[in-house]
This record gives sequence, C-alpha cells and structure tokens, in this order.
Amino acid sequence: MATIKDVARLAGVGLGTASRVVSGKGSVSPATLERVRKAIDELGFRPSHAARALLSGTSRMVGVYIPVLSGTFYTPILQIIDTELRAAGLHMVVAFGVGLGDARNQAIEGIEFLIERGCDGLIMMTSALTDDDIAALGAKRRTIVSLNHDFADLPGQCFTVDHALGGRLAARALLDHGHRDIAVIAGPNALVDNVARVDGFMHELLAEGLDTDKVWIAESDFSPQGGWLAAKALVESKTPCTALFCANDEMAVGALSYFQEAGISVPRDLSVIGYDDTPSAEFAAPRLTSVHMPWREMTLAGINALLNRCYDLGRPVARTFPVSVTMRASLARAAGSKAKPKAKAKHEGKKT
Repeated sequence: MATIKDVARLAGVGLGTASRVVSGKGSVSPATLERVRKAIDELGFRPSHAARALLSGTSRMVGVYIPVLSGTFYTPILQIIDTELRAAGLHMVVAFGVGLGDARNQAIEGIEFLIERGCDGLIMMTSALTDDDIAALGAKRRTIVSLNHDFADLPGQCFTVDHALGGRLAARALLDHGHRDIAVIAGPNALVDNVARVDGFMHELLAEGLDTDKVWIAESDFSPQGGWLAAKALVESKTPCTALFCANDEMAVGALSYFQEAGISVPRDLSVIGYDDTPSAEFAAPRLTSVHMPWREMTLAGINALLNRCYDLGRPVARTFPVSVTMRASLARAAGSKAKPKAKAKHEGKKT
C-alpha cells in the first residue's frame, strides 16, 4: 500500500509539500499540485484515517453517548447523526450503557471512553450526570452538546424539547374526545423528561377540574414489556377507564399487545395515546395516536452547533422546536360523549 512518502518521492517533492496537497492546507504552486495529484493517482494512494488526523490536527470523529443501544427511540436519532456526520466527512463513535450498574457511573465511563479515543466533540443524551460531573470535564466542555437535557455548565449547548407541553397536549387530546376516566403508564420517576411530561399531563387534567388523585398510574421502564405488564395490572385492578396515556410509544405498543390478547378492543373499549411518535407508532395495530416530539429538528440543531464549535462552520442552529399530536386510529371519542374533537393542535416548544 502506497504511503505519503511514496507520493512525495514519485512527485519529486518534499514530504511537507505532499502533505499540504493531501490535507488541502497551505499553498503550493499549480505545477507542483499537478505533479502530486498525478503521483497520487498513479500509486492509488488513499490516506488512512490516522494519517488524515495527523495532517489536519483533528480526528474527524464525533463521539455520541446514549444510555442504551436498543429500542425504537435512540436508533432513529443515531441514524440522523451518522447521516449528517458522513455528509460532512466525519465519523461517529458510539458509547452506551450496558444496562447494569449505576447510570451516572456508566455515563461518566462512556464519555471518558469517547474523550480517550480522541473525538473532536461529543453529543450526549443523558440526564444521569450532575452539574459537577460536567464541570469536571474542564475545557472539553466547549466541544460538547447535550440533547434532551439542560445542564447549567453548558450554556447555549443544550437542545431539548418541551416535555411539559407534550404532556399537556396528550391530556388535551383525550379531554377533547370526551374522556374523563383516564389511566397513566409513566416512565421511570428518576428521569427528568418523564417527570415533566407526566406533570404536564396531570396539570392539564387539573385545569379541566379532574381529581388527579383518583387517576390510576403505574411507573414502568419505557420498554414494551413494561407496557404489557402495566396494562395487565390496570385490567386486573378493575379500574374503570376509557383512555390510557403511555409516557412513551414502546410502552404503548406493549399495552396494545396485551389489550389485544385480553380481548379489549382499542379504541372501541379503550383509547390509547403514546408519546414520542417513533416509527413504531405508525405501524402499531391499531396505529397509535402519539405526541409528536421534534427529535429530528432537535438533533440537527445540536449537530450543527457542535460542528460550528469543532470545525468553525457556519451552520444554522435552531432553538425552537414544534410539538404536536399525530392523530391515528387508537384514539376515539368516549362512549356517550357529545364532545367534538378539536383540530389538531400545534404549538411551539420552549427555547433552550
């Protein structure tokens, strides 16, 4: 395999001159440029990633930390990041928690792993870290962006969506369809975004005059199995309800599967609304009504902000993201209700 030294020798130039041609940095005469390019073509020279890093002074790699590598939530986000980085001539390196042990320690270890690999910048999706953990990263903080969580020590580098608004819109969709007896399958109470969406949901019910102390609620784990088990517990509790709010789509899909097995017709017997509007919502049976959170827009904004910081680009960076409800077959009017559903609401998310 040809090396940069072989190129320099064939072109009759110094190693530094050949390196400037390959990296595209520095000036060389047109005649010299032509000789080096001919030598590259003749030798079939392709600089390795390590060589490019040495020539450019950057690794051309961006690290991404996510808590888990599973399910339908993180996969589309990783696909967006990878596509954008490849288009910019960059590479993605992913670290994730293994599902065991303390989430904070896993996040710290994952981020340290990415830094040790020489990543030029980091994108992280975790709420497990503390502000002290972020402060301990020192100067590296300048080349980090956070998705879906705010950190005080990363001003202007955090991109999130309005989960409280998302919860309110979920409640509003059920209320506008005449539902008053409502159950909730929440995610882990340790996750800030889960708490925000459930709080928003409950506040909207309170504003409508409903007694939220009487709302059946179960804490689950954001997984389809968790949704299945919580739906089973709801049915076995014999709690009267006409609608169910699930704090993410994966739990909603698990709940739909249990209801189908239990002979409960959705939406004839029970309406179901999910949250996130992931691809699984569109292809559930029945197709799942879900709160559409603008993950793509948020992710692209975070990527652009990071590339601007790491590579002095001038990409546009959005700060406001729309939140809406995508209406599908799993939501119907409550039996005996005269309420008429309102047109699909669309609101602007908060600024970060």
